[in-house]
Amino acid sequence: MLSRLEPSLGKLLISEPFLMDPNFKRSVVLITEHQEEGTVGFILNHPSALLLKDLIPELGEADFPVYIGGPVGTDTIHFIHRCYDKIGDGEEIAKGIYWGGNFEALKILINNNSISPDEIKFFIGYSGWAEQQLKDEIEENTWIVSDKYHADVVFSDNEEEVWREVIINLGPKYAHVSKFPQNPNLN
Repeated sequence: MLSRLEPSLGKLLISEPFLMDPNFKRSVVLITEHQEEGTVGFILNHPSALLLKDLIPELGEADFPVYIGGPVGTDTIHFIHRCYDKIGDGEEIAKGIYWGGNFEALKILINNNSISPDEIKFFIGYSGWAEQQLKDEIEENTWIVSDKYHADVVFSDNEEEVWREVIINLGPKYAHVSKFPQNPNLN
């Protein structure tokens, strides 16, 4: 088994380099909930073609990118942020990183240009695993669990580099994996 850590709140799930499932190919998932019944998280590096203003018309100037959080509940919008001081709400899932909060207050902040894209990330849908499902996938080496990351990677808009950066942060044992081609048949 590649992963030495157990999944828990605030940790990252990093997909193995050749995972071909289009929902999770080269994905980095931030775990926002982990209990015996299951796990919830958001894919940090799969952007959609939408902006927040496309989904919420009253936010006409909100040019915030929207990411595909996962294949579950794709009719829902979620957000993580690192601006608790402005929103005054949200569940802390890692040091200085919060999930959700008062959406009405957030809309006012957005309309007043008081929130910047490097402070918040929006998602359509989420990633979810039933009881035992994630544990089985980790034992099959589908995921590596990591707690070695900086908050900046969570809010990065450089989707191509997020997976590579978190792999390198795992240390020299894994750094070479970051150079694997996405499709080994094209090598």
